[in-house]
Amino acid sequence: MVNSLQDTTTLHNGIKMPWFGLGVFKVVEGPELVNAVKVAIKHGYRSIDTAAVYANEVGVGKGIREGLEEAGIAREDLFVTSKVWNSELGYESTLAAYETSLKKLGLEYLDLYLIHWPVEGKYKEAWRALETLYKEGKVKAIGVSNFQIHHLKDLLEDAEVKPMVNQVECHPRLTQKDIQAFCQDQGIQLEAWSPLMQGELLNHERLQEIASTYGKSVAQVILRWDLQNGIVTIPKSTKEHRIVENASIFDFELTEEDMAEINELNQNHRVGPDPDNFDF
Repeated sequence: MVNSLQDTTTLHNGIKMPWFGLGVFKVVEGPELVNAVKVAIKHGYRSIDTAAVYANEVGVGKGIREGLEEAGIAREDLFVTSKVWNSELGYESTLAAYETSLKKLGLEYLDLYLIHWPVEGKYKEAWRALETLYKEGKVKAIGVSNFQIHHLKDLLEDAEVKPMVNQVECHPRLTQKDIQAFCQDQGIQLEAWSPLMQGELLNHERLQEIASTYGKSVAQVILRWDLQNGIVTIPKSTKEHRIVENASIFDFELTEEDMAEINELNQNHRVGPDPDNFDF
């Protein structure tokens, strides 16, 4: 049972990862970004997720430094994730990309480093680089993003270190039950990006009805559904009231019936690219 914003899941290598974090996809560099990260830390968030391709690692790093200082907490108390972009997938280029991300963030290490997309013919070399970073103690945990079951099986054939996390698009219209079952079987933690389907589900009639029975918002119900499904979640927001609201999900629990009903909303519908058909 997840009872607070600081509660963690233990990855298969023993590293603790918060169940809940702040995502910063599509948040551009600037004061709004820095403030969002600071506000999240102030209100108890202990996980921040970014990526090289978001082109906002400098601002995220600034927000982290200022947020930690203002909250009076140590860097070790924060879990920071970034991802290597497709153009940098390769052994040497991935090692270099990691150093670039660290420099932009102004950090000495990352808690989690992910391969952003499973580019065919490239992700195995990139994974070898992540294994090197991990074995050298430069990163606490390594994983992948947007990997389907067949990508994971392919990676596992040669991997010396099993991914600790697989971050995928996941929400009530794309419940990813098959991938979750496979990951659970392998001891890989599933994490949801775009958990609110980029806002498309907030006016969903049935979800609104369920939310009203708990006196909660649709966003809160979906994020609670993630946690009760054992999925790490990282909703994005830059507004303080929304950052606070998104995290106010530890004072209620969805019934099994409501959980099942939300699971039934699945249509295998994506708002992001298909990991089997992307050209970037």
